[in-house]
Amino acid sequence: MRVQSRAGLLFYGSRQMSQINLFDVIEHFIMKRMFDLTLALMCAILLVLPVLLVALAVKLSSRGPALYWSGRVGRYNRIFRMPKFRSMRVDTPAVATHLLKDPKVYLTPIGSFLRKSSLDELPQLWSILVGDMSFVGPRPALFNQDDLVALRTAEGVHELVPGLTGWAQVNGRDELPIPEKVKLDIEYLQRQSFWFDLRILWLTAVKVIRRDGVSH
Repeated sequence: MRVQSRAGLLFYGSRQMSQINLFDVIEHFIMKRMFDLTLALMCAILLVLPVLLVALAVKLSSRGPALYWSGRVGRYNRIFRMPKFRSMRVDTPAVATHLLKDPKVYLTPIGSFLRKSSLDELPQLWSILVGDMSFVGPRPALFNQDDLVALRTAEGVHELVPGLTGWAQVNGRDELPIPEKVKLDIEYLQRQSFWFDLRILWLTAVKVIRRDGVSH
């Protein structure tokens, strides 16, 4: 059954959940935001040396900047700039990786390692700190992924803050077709809670260690 938001109230199926009011929504958002800020600050302090080493490795191994800033679709379909360590050459077309004819041709010498280890995602701690992203939520679509954006908007998923990881990420990542990703995004929308976020973070750590779900 589907969850929709209308004027600060949540609906479950056809029955209005009057017990879940605007106060509950705000309380959940504040709790999630406080968790994001605390964890992001801790990670930024603990990972400052690895971040600098990765940035240096990217600069030394290929031509171009260490960071790649891409236009991404955020909450309510607002476009924001999301940083990643650059894992592909500077002449790579600005499309989703799976749309490239041969993505491996565009990878930098350490690009495959950065992607499989998820080290390329570390700069997104900045996006979490400034509020563009959360640790857990639907992965932000590229600005030109119209099909993904349209499906998410139709189901109310666009009302969520995008995440560093998400329910779709731990259930297939790059291997999932877009309709399957959106189904998992809807499931997250319906089940979202602090404890569910913790479960997703734990499963993400396991996936990263095993290097599962990354096709390039």
